[in-house]
Amino acid sequence: MGTSEKVLAGFVGDLERDSYLISDKFTPQCAKPSGANAFSDMVEMQLDLMGLDRFDIYWIHNVWDAPKWTREMAKYFEGKENVPILGVSNHNLAEIKEANEILKSHGLKLGAVQNHYSLINRSSEDSGILDYCKENDIIFFSYMVLEQGALSGKYDTAHPMPAGSARADAYNPVLDKIEVLNAELKKLADKYNVAIAQIPVAWAIAKGTLPIIGVTKEQHVKDAVKAANITLTADEVAQLEKTADTLAINTIRFWEKEMK
Repeated sequence: MGTSEKVLAGFVGDLERDSYLISDKFTPQCAKPSGANAFSDMVEMQLDLMGLDRFDIYWIHNVWDAPKWTREMAKYFEGKENVPILGVSNHNLAEIKEANEILKSHGLKLGAVQNHYSLINRSSEDSGILDYCKENDIIFFSYMVLEQGALSGKYDTAHPMPAGSARADAYNPVLDKIEVLNAELKKLADKYNVAIAQIPVAWAIAKGTLPIIGVTKEQHVKDAVKAANITLTADEVAQLEKTADTLAINTIRFWEKEMK
Protein backbone atom coordinates (compact mmCIF):
# COMPACT_ATOMS: atom_id res chain seq x y z
CA MET A 1 0.00 0.00 0.00
CA GLY A 2 1.28 3.47 -0.83
CA THR A 3 3.01 2.61 -4.10
CA SER A 4 0.68 4.83 -6.15
CA GLU A 5 1.38 7.80 -3.89
CA LYS A 6 5.14 7.28 -4.13
CA VAL A 7 5.08 7.04 -7.92
CA LEU A 8 2.88 10.10 -8.27
CA ALA A 9 5.04 12.06 -5.82
CA GLY A 10 8.04 11.45 -8.06
CA PHE A 11 6.09 12.70 -11.06
CA VAL A 12 4.86 15.99 -9.55
CA GLY A 13 7.79 16.67 -7.24
CA ASP A 14 9.29 19.47 -9.36
CA LEU A 15 6.00 21.10 -10.34
CA GLU A 16 4.39 24.15 -8.79
CA ARG A 17 1.74 22.93 -6.34
CA ASP A 18 -0.99 25.08 -7.88
CA SER A 19 -0.36 23.63 -11.34
CA TYR A 20 -2.02 20.27 -10.62
CA LEU A 21 -4.80 18.66 -8.63
CA ILE A 22 -4.22 15.65 -6.39
CA SER A 23 -6.95 13.17 -5.51
CA ASP A 24 -6.67 10.29 -3.06
CA LYS A 25 -9.05 7.96 -1.27
CA PHE A 26 -9.81 6.38 2.05
CA THR A 27 -10.44 2.68 1.58
CA PRO A 28 -12.32 1.32 4.62
CA GLN A 29 -11.02 -2.22 4.22
CA CYS A 30 -7.44 -0.92 4.51
CA ALA A 31 -8.03 0.99 7.74
CA LYS A 32 -6.80 -0.25 11.09
CA PRO A 33 -9.82 -2.22 12.37
CA SER A 34 -9.67 -0.96 15.95
CA GLY A 35 -7.67 2.24 15.56
CA ALA A 36 -9.33 5.30 17.06
CA ASN A 37 -7.52 7.49 14.55
CA ALA A 38 -7.82 5.19 11.54
CA PHE A 39 -9.06 7.90 9.20
CA SER A 40 -6.55 10.57 10.15
CA ASP A 41 -3.74 7.99 10.17
CA MET A 42 -4.47 7.03 6.58
CA VAL A 43 -4.82 10.61 5.32
CA GLU A 44 -1.65 11.75 7.01
CA MET A 45 0.26 8.69 5.82
CA GLN A 46 -0.79 9.45 2.25
CA LEU A 47 0.19 13.10 2.56
CA ASP A 48 3.54 12.12 4.02
CA LEU A 49 4.23 9.65 1.23
CA MET A 50 3.63 12.41 -1.31
CA GLY A 51 5.31 15.22 0.60
CA LEU A 52 2.11 17.29 0.50
CA ASP A 53 0.22 19.38 3.02
CA ARG A 54 -3.21 18.97 1.40
CA PHE A 55 -5.31 17.09 -1.14
CA ASP A 56 -7.57 18.72 -3.70
CA ILE A 57 -10.13 15.90 -3.74
CA TYR A 58 -10.57 13.21 -1.10
CA TRP A 59 -12.88 10.20 -1.33
CA ILE A 60 -14.58 7.58 0.75
CA HIS A 61 -13.84 4.81 -1.72
CA ASN A 62 -16.77 2.44 -1.17
CA VAL A 63 -19.83 1.85 1.00
CA TRP A 64 -18.31 -0.60 3.49
CA ASP A 65 -19.40 0.95 6.82
CA ALA A 66 -19.50 4.23 4.89
CA PRO A 67 -21.62 6.34 7.29
CA LYS A 68 -19.08 5.74 10.05
CA TRP A 69 -16.17 6.74 7.83
CA THR A 70 -18.01 9.71 6.37
CA ARG A 71 -18.50 10.98 9.91
CA GLU A 72 -14.80 10.44 10.56
CA MET A 73 -13.97 12.35 7.39
CA ALA A 74 -16.26 15.19 8.45
CA LYS A 75 -14.66 15.38 11.91
CA TYR A 76 -11.17 15.39 10.41
CA PHE A 77 -11.77 18.19 7.92
CA GLU A 78 -14.21 20.29 9.96
CA GLY A 79 -12.75 23.73 10.64
CA LYS A 80 -9.58 23.11 8.64
CA GLU A 81 -8.19 25.47 6.03
CA ASN A 82 -7.91 24.20 2.46
CA VAL A 83 -10.60 21.56 2.84
CA PRO A 84 -10.52 19.40 -0.31
CA ILE A 85 -13.54 18.56 -2.39
CA LEU A 86 -15.06 15.67 -0.44
CA GLY A 87 -16.42 12.75 -2.41
CA VAL A 88 -17.85 9.25 -2.27
CA SER A 89 -17.47 6.39 -4.70
CA ASN A 90 -19.76 3.49 -5.64
CA HIS A 91 -22.65 4.90 -3.59
CA ASN A 92 -26.31 4.68 -4.61
CA LEU A 93 -28.65 7.66 -4.37
CA ALA A 94 -29.77 7.01 -0.79
CA GLU A 95 -26.17 6.56 0.32
CA ILE A 96 -25.11 9.74 -1.47
CA LYS A 97 -27.86 11.73 0.22
CA GLU A 98 -26.89 10.28 3.59
CA ALA A 99 -23.25 11.24 3.06
CA ASN A 100 -24.23 14.78 2.09
CA GLU A 101 -26.38 15.17 5.21
CA ILE A 102 -23.56 13.91 7.45
CA LEU A 103 -21.12 16.39 5.92
CA LYS A 104 -23.63 19.26 6.14
CA SER A 105 -24.05 18.61 9.87
CA HIS A 106 -20.35 19.46 10.22
CA GLY A 107 -20.50 22.58 8.06
CA LEU A 108 -19.18 20.78 5.00
CA LYS A 109 -20.78 19.45 1.80
CA LEU A 110 -20.48 16.60 -0.62
CA GLY A 111 -18.64 17.86 -3.68
CA ALA A 112 -18.04 14.77 -5.79
CA VAL A 113 -19.47 11.36 -6.66
CA GLN A 114 -17.53 8.69 -8.56
CA ASN A 115 -19.45 5.80 -10.12
CA HIS A 116 -19.22 3.38 -13.03
CA TYR A 117 -21.04 5.10 -15.90
CA SER A 118 -20.95 4.29 -19.58
CA LEU A 119 -23.17 3.79 -22.59
CA ILE A 120 -23.86 0.25 -21.37
CA ASN A 121 -24.15 1.09 -17.67
CA ARG A 122 -26.36 4.11 -17.12
CA SER A 123 -27.82 3.05 -13.78
CA SER A 124 -26.43 6.17 -12.09
CA GLU A 125 -28.52 8.18 -14.53
CA ASP A 126 -31.66 6.03 -14.34
CA SER A 127 -31.60 6.08 -10.53
CA GLY A 128 -31.55 9.88 -10.37
CA ILE A 129 -27.96 10.25 -9.18
CA LEU A 130 -26.91 12.49 -12.07
CA ASP A 131 -29.91 14.77 -11.52
CA TYR A 132 -29.20 14.95 -7.77
CA CYS A 133 -25.59 15.87 -8.46
CA LYS A 134 -26.59 18.63 -10.88
CA GLU A 135 -29.16 20.01 -8.46
CA ASN A 136 -26.66 20.07 -5.58
CA ASP A 137 -23.52 21.29 -7.35
CA ILE A 138 -21.80 17.92 -7.03
CA ILE A 139 -19.30 16.86 -9.69
CA PHE A 140 -20.07 13.41 -11.08
CA PHE A 141 -16.89 11.57 -12.05
CA SER A 142 -17.62 8.73 -14.47
CA TYR A 143 -15.26 5.78 -14.48
CA MET A 144 -15.08 2.87 -16.93
CA VAL A 145 -16.59 4.95 -19.72
CA LEU A 146 -14.68 2.70 -22.15
CA GLU A 147 -15.65 -0.46 -20.26
CA GLN A 148 -12.00 -1.49 -19.91
CA GLY A 149 -11.42 -1.13 -23.63
CA ALA A 150 -14.57 -2.90 -24.80
CA LEU A 151 -15.84 0.37 -26.31
CA SER A 152 -12.56 1.29 -27.97
CA GLY A 153 -13.03 -0.66 -31.18
CA LYS A 154 -9.94 -2.70 -30.37
CA TYR A 155 -11.83 -5.92 -29.55
CA ASP A 156 -14.46 -7.91 -31.43
CA THR A 157 -15.50 -11.52 -31.88
CA ALA A 158 -12.50 -12.11 -34.13
CA HIS A 159 -10.16 -10.34 -31.71
CA PRO A 160 -11.36 -11.06 -28.15
CA MET A 161 -9.75 -9.85 -24.96
CA PRO A 162 -6.88 -12.02 -23.65
CA ALA A 163 -8.26 -15.20 -22.10
CA GLY A 164 -7.86 -15.63 -18.38
CA SER A 165 -8.39 -12.00 -17.45
CA ALA A 166 -11.36 -10.71 -15.47
CA ARG A 167 -12.34 -8.34 -18.23
CA ALA A 168 -12.24 -11.16 -20.77
CA ASP A 169 -14.68 -13.09 -18.61
CA ALA A 170 -16.97 -10.04 -18.46
CA TYR A 171 -16.87 -8.84 -22.07
CA ASN A 172 -15.90 -11.69 -24.39
CA PRO A 173 -19.29 -13.44 -24.06
CA VAL A 174 -21.06 -10.28 -25.32
CA LEU A 175 -18.61 -9.08 -27.95
CA ASP A 176 -21.16 -9.78 -30.67
CA LYS A 177 -23.42 -7.14 -29.09
CA ILE A 178 -20.55 -4.78 -28.37
CA GLU A 179 -19.60 -4.93 -32.05
CA VAL A 180 -22.98 -3.40 -32.89
CA LEU A 181 -22.39 -0.47 -30.54
CA ASN A 182 -18.83 0.00 -31.73
CA ALA A 183 -20.14 0.25 -35.28
CA GLU A 184 -22.29 3.20 -34.20
CA LEU A 185 -19.32 4.72 -32.39
CA LYS A 186 -17.21 4.37 -35.53
CA LYS A 187 -19.70 6.39 -37.57
CA LEU A 188 -19.22 9.33 -35.23
CA ALA A 189 -15.48 8.73 -34.93
CA ASP A 190 -15.21 9.01 -38.72
CA LYS A 191 -17.35 12.15 -38.72
CA TYR A 192 -15.19 13.89 -36.11
CA ASN A 193 -11.93 12.38 -37.41
CA VAL A 194 -10.98 10.74 -34.11
CA ALA A 195 -10.47 7.22 -32.78
CA ILE A 196 -13.50 5.20 -31.69
CA ALA A 197 -12.41 5.38 -28.03
CA GLN A 198 -12.83 9.15 -28.00
CA ILE A 199 -16.57 9.02 -28.71
CA PRO A 200 -17.66 7.32 -25.44
CA VAL A 201 -15.56 9.90 -23.60
CA ALA A 202 -17.21 12.73 -25.54
CA TRP A 203 -20.60 11.16 -24.75
CA ALA A 204 -19.83 11.12 -21.02
CA ILE A 205 -18.84 14.79 -21.19
CA ALA A 206 -22.03 15.60 -23.12
CA LYS A 207 -23.98 14.01 -20.25
CA GLY A 208 -22.48 16.51 -17.83
CA THR A 209 -20.00 14.13 -16.19
CA LEU A 210 -16.23 14.28 -15.79
CA PRO A 211 -14.73 11.07 -17.21
CA ILE A 212 -11.82 9.39 -15.44
CA ILE A 213 -9.45 8.20 -18.15
CA GLY A 214 -6.70 5.70 -17.44
CA VAL A 215 -3.52 6.68 -19.27
CA THR A 216 -0.25 4.82 -19.72
CA LYS A 217 1.08 6.66 -22.78
CA GLU A 218 1.44 10.28 -23.85
CA GLN A 219 -0.93 9.58 -26.75
CA HIS A 220 -3.70 8.65 -24.30
CA VAL A 221 -3.51 12.16 -22.85
CA LYS A 222 -3.62 13.71 -26.31
CA ASP A 223 -6.61 11.54 -27.20
CA ALA A 224 -8.44 12.68 -24.06
CA VAL A 225 -7.89 16.31 -25.08
CA LYS A 226 -9.38 15.56 -28.50
CA ALA A 227 -12.40 13.94 -26.88
CA ALA A 228 -12.93 17.02 -24.70
CA ASN A 229 -13.09 19.14 -27.84
CA ILE A 230 -15.88 17.08 -29.44
CA THR A 231 -19.42 18.38 -28.96
CA LEU A 232 -21.90 15.65 -29.78
CA THR A 233 -25.36 16.77 -30.83
CA ALA A 234 -28.45 15.79 -28.86
CA ASP A 235 -29.47 13.52 -31.74
CA GLU A 236 -26.08 11.79 -31.74
CA VAL A 237 -26.26 11.21 -27.99
CA ALA A 238 -29.78 9.86 -28.31
CA GLN A 239 -28.84 7.48 -31.15
CA LEU A 240 -25.91 6.06 -29.21
CA GLU A 241 -28.09 5.47 -26.17
CA LYS A 242 -30.87 3.93 -28.26
CA THR A 243 -28.43 1.47 -29.79
CA ALA A 244 -26.90 0.62 -26.41
CA ASP A 245 -30.30 0.13 -24.77
CA THR A 246 -31.50 -2.30 -27.43
CA LEU A 247 -28.46 -4.52 -26.75
CA ALA A 248 -29.30 -4.96 -23.03
CA ILE A 249 -25.69 -5.63 -22.02
CA ASN A 250 -25.04 -6.04 -18.29
CA THR A 251 -21.47 -5.27 -17.26
CA ILE A 252 -21.95 -4.82 -13.52
CA ARG A 253 -18.76 -6.24 -12.04
CA PHE A 254 -18.17 -8.22 -8.86
CA TRP A 255 -17.05 -5.20 -6.84
CA GLU A 256 -20.05 -3.00 -7.60
CA LYS A 257 -23.81 -2.91 -7.76
CA GLU A 258 -26.53 -1.55 -9.96
CA MET A 259 -27.58 1.85 -8.69
CA LYS A 260 -31.27 2.02 -7.73
